[in-house]
Amino acid sequence: MISQTVSSSSSDARRTPWWRGAAIYQIYPRSFLDSNGDGVGDLSGITARLDYVASLGVDAIWISPFFTSPMADYGYDVADYRDVDPIFGTLADFDALVEKAHDLGLKVTIDMVFAHTSDKHDWFAQSRADKTGDKVDWYVWKDANPDGTPPNNWQSVFGGPAWTWDARRQQYYMHQFLKEQPQLNAHNPEVQAALLDALRFWLDRGVDGFRLDALNHSMFDPAFTDNPPAPEDGRPRTRPFDFQQKVNSQNHPDVVLFVEKIAALCADYGATFTVAEVGGDEAVPLMKAYTAGEKRLSSAYSFDFLYAPALTAELVVDALAQWGEAPPADSLPEGWPSWAFENHDAPRHISRWVGEEHRPAFARLTAALLASLRGNIFLYQGQELGLEQDDIPFHLLKDPEAIANWPLTLSRDGVRTPMPWDGEHFHAGFTQGEPWLPLSPTNIAKSVAGQEVDPDSQLHWTRAMLALREQYPALKLGVLEDAQADGALLTFTRSHEGQSIACAFNLSGEAIAYKAPKGSTVLAVSGATDAGLPPYAALWVQPG
Repeated sequence: MISQTVSSSSSDARRTPWWRGAAIYQIYPRSFLDSNGDGVGDLSGITARLDYVASLGVDAIWISPFFTSPMADYGYDVADYRDVDPIFGTLADFDALVEKAHDLGLKVTIDMVFAHTSDKHDWFAQSRADKTGDKVDWYVWKDANPDGTPPNNWQSVFGGPAWTWDARRQQYYMHQFLKEQPQLNAHNPEVQAALLDALRFWLDRGVDGFRLDALNHSMFDPAFTDNPPAPEDGRPRTRPFDFQQKVNSQNHPDVVLFVEKIAALCADYGATFTVAEVGGDEAVPLMKAYTAGEKRLSSAYSFDFLYAPALTAELVVDALAQWGEAPPADSLPEGWPSWAFENHDAPRHISRWVGEEHRPAFARLTAALLASLRGNIFLYQGQELGLEQDDIPFHLLKDPEAIANWPLTLSRDGVRTPMPWDGEHFHAGFTQGEPWLPLSPTNIAKSVAGQEVDPDSQLHWTRAMLALREQYPALKLGVLEDAQADGALLTFTRSHEGQSIACAFNLSGEAIAYKAPKGSTVLAVSGATDAGLPPYAALWVQPG
């Protein structure tokens, strides 16, 4: 059931930045739509499907990296910040994408990777050439220990030491991910200036915002102090990286000063959205530091749900509690959080959180829950269809992390498989060639075309949830109050300028007794009855 609703007031729109409470749709360009038959999605493919994206009711798109790259980490190893990789198209293709998106009322945000570049970037070629050139300190170089071992004990995220020996300079260079992703020395003002110039290049082309990838990895302890060992916490350790507290190899406090430069540049271009990706065990204090006050970033991207093994009412309440309605009196106002249940790195949430028999109901529940959260919300492509995690056999893997740590690391390829546009056509309408990753029969059966003609589909339900979020200021802009976890029952209220919406969710496979406040008007219901909430049911009501 979906009720008729009223639009938010024009006064709200005038005084609120476009990004506040926005719903943002993430596009992984390799897997969205291939326009030229080479098996890899591209910018023209994105442009061709922007009408579909706009029909979802989102406010903006976030495009994962499409810059020039040797694709060691599929675009997150940038060889030129100012150009499009030929596999994705041209700068003219990007300009056409931005123009069409803006015509449809969609803002455009893009990924910027400032912790590292590709080892094929011209900056790195110059830096490694010798110890006297202009870019000698643009990357992180250190002499070997007297016995030839790496400078310290820092470990890379993808496995092994965070140091690789380079014969040209007769030094080690640092890399927190692949050895093909050398660490930029973001402490260097010249490096910061060059990165800001890269932002300016895309702002001049009409970009409306940036996701700043792995931002807390961009600076480190200049003394190169060893990381201490991490205490046992019961979690599995599949990489050497898991055995350390990363207190010296990342999270340096000077990142905040660079953040302020980024924010100042974006402010010069108007209401530009900036969101930091901040991972790790102590992420929330950093997220708040990067977004505090008016001179820092708009938001920070939460990891609370992305790798959670289960969705529980207690997890949701605890995550929401980290971002109060008002910070302590002695601190700066903090930016809004940004929430996501899955992305290009994190597995499909319905495959992680529920058994196969409950997935249709669960997908409706989580769409309602995400649309209820205070902050900005991100949907990853195909989430609106209820796509599931694909199982990619080892011989077809592309993900370098999964290959290196097989079989203990869950492959990122399983969430990066192509979008199924039409289950009746070759490769589900994604490509006329051989797709770079295979499409599964399970996800092909959930194609866009098939769901468009089914009024009860997950696609139509997701549109309805996003429409309600847009139409009710309480859901998009309001405070979140009285969040409670009573076993598997999650409840909270969203309120804004006299408007109030009560939200209830059953996060279990068993029915729960629950009654909405007497005299309430039902706005949206997924499976609820007069007797309570069936398994994985959601209910939104407006109290009478």
